[in-house]
Amino acid sequence: MDYRQFGRSGLKVPVLSLGTGTFGGSNEFFQRWGQTDVAEASRMVDLCLDAGVNFFDTADIYSQGASEEILGQALKGKRDRALISTKATFPMGEGPNDIGPNDLGSSRYHLVRACEASLKRLGTDHIDVYFMHGFDALTPVDETLRALDDLVRAGKIGYIGASNFSGWQLMKALSTSERYGLARYVAYQGYYSLVGRHYEWELMPLGLDQGVALMVWSPLGWGRLTGKIRRGANTSGRIASGGAEGGPPVADEALFRVVDVLDELAAETGRSVAQVALNWLLSRPTVANIVVGARNEEQLKQNLGAVGWTLDPAQIARLDAASHETPIYPYWHQKGFDERNPKPTSW
Repeated sequence: MDYRQFGRSGLKVPVLSLGTGTFGGSNEFFQRWGQTDVAEASRMVDLCLDAGVNFFDTADIYSQGASEEILGQALKGKRDRALISTKATFPMGEGPNDIGPNDLGSSRYHLVRACEASLKRLGTDHIDVYFMHGFDALTPVDETLRALDDLVRAGKIGYIGASNFSGWQLMKALSTSERYGLARYVAYQGYYSLVGRHYEWELMPLGLDQGVALMVWSPLGWGRLTGKIRRGANTSGRIASGGAEGGPPVADEALFRVVDVLDELAAETGRSVAQVALNWLLSRPTVANIVVGARNEEQLKQNLGAVGWTLDPAQIARLDAASHETPIYPYWHQKGFDERNPKPTSW
């Protein structure tokens, strides 16, 4: 297993982590990805640890805490071998009608309680990486960062990260950390795939400039790049439309153009379509880790096969060309001044 530096920090992480959104599935309040129970979760954790994948990602909102609880039970007796990341910000409660005005967001009030609750569910005394799941524009940035800094100083959190922030929101937070000497976001957890490359337009150059690593979620584009969808095949249903929550729209021709090349490269390399798509991500700037999900052990084994080999430069270039799309303004305008853009993010 390859390990990479986690942004501007001393932490090294495996290039793959196990996303545990499938653990639990006890309700529909956030999203029901799967119904992995403790027994199967334990087997999957063991498979990961044996393969050198010692990083496990969850969030308080996943099945309203059930994911954290199951992960904690699956890691009993193995906690010292594992890295855990979890998240807070989104509403937490038994249901939409049970959420109070302070049961969400990134205020000190909410974060301190959310962190304590996650620690209890996970059955641990520390969280290795704590992500803000979204940007809370109603809470002063320095309040959020001071609360997180206090949790770091108390030993309850190792490192902090941001997820789903805009570029300016992340940069504002980094600037605030620098101004007041507070813990800084070392990683960004964001969507990035061969059918969703918007991350490259602003967040990737920001990550290169500021030393913020990327932890990729939904690397297979809501299931579109698993090999189940091909030109001429039936594209109706949940996967084609982007998963249970819909996902970002992708035009059929844009998807097929990418899958055509993935099919070609899968034949050339002897790998699966999904493994090729994941391996392409590992060649991209700022990518430190890819969160892979699995509904069962067989899917997990398939995803683990994405490492230990590399696409050659010509193969990467073919995927780059097939998945290219013209960026929005002002990024298409900046293309004309490419010699002054941070490398290696060539347009």
